[in-house]
Amino acid sequence: MKRALLFQGGWEGHEPREVANILAEILTEEKFDVKVTDTLTTLEEDDLNGYDLIVPNWTQGTITKEQLQPLLKAVANGTGLAGLHGGLGDSFRWETDYQFMVGGQWVAHPGNDGVTYDVHISDPDHPLTEGMKDFTVVSEQYYMHVDPAVQVLATTRFPVADGPHQPNGEVEMPVVWTKKWGEGKVYYCSLGHVAEVVRMKEVMNLMRKGFIWASR
Repeated sequence: MKRALLFQGGWEGHEPREVANILAEILTEEKFDVKVTDTLTTLEEDDLNGYDLIVPNWTQGTITKEQLQPLLKAVANGTGLAGLHGGLGDSFRWETDYQFMVGGQWVAHPGNDGVTYDVHISDPDHPLTEGMKDFTVVSEQYYMHVDPAVQVLATTRFPVADGPHQPNGEVEMPVVWTKKWGEGKVYYCSLGHVAEVVRMKEVMNLMRKGFIWASR
């Protein structure tokens, strides 16, 4: 049986406990032995190389060098990394090495929560998005700074909401991407502001496939 570590915490506005429960439910259904923790000391105390997949669900916050370095090394050694929204894409804002590994960082959500926008599936033949069609979300629309090395699987178009970004014209912003970090595979999905959004069938499907793909 594969082993997964899910650490949850940080900003309470993202409902970290509720979202962690949903993600753990998916992992359990896919026959992972799941450890859920609400402390970053686990990253120091556990042998992270013993996990097949690590799922951060920790928005903002801070992390020590003693906690971050084992995580970076475990993924480089082949442990998968996967997550969504701010739980992976807006963690530990001061840690550029972490952002380098993830492949991007949240910087804005014009219009805040409640924006209606479309998610475009870039490659419906890819195993991670196979058979999926474009769909509509009412939530935060994440504007990301993105590593050009990522493989983009789904996008959204800006601008939708008003803001100073509008004069730049239309841009296609990655919503789902993959990348490599050493021997490890990284999967990110920007959807999932709160538990209600995570429970959307499309988001559940994306995360299920992402977990399986990223796992060692």
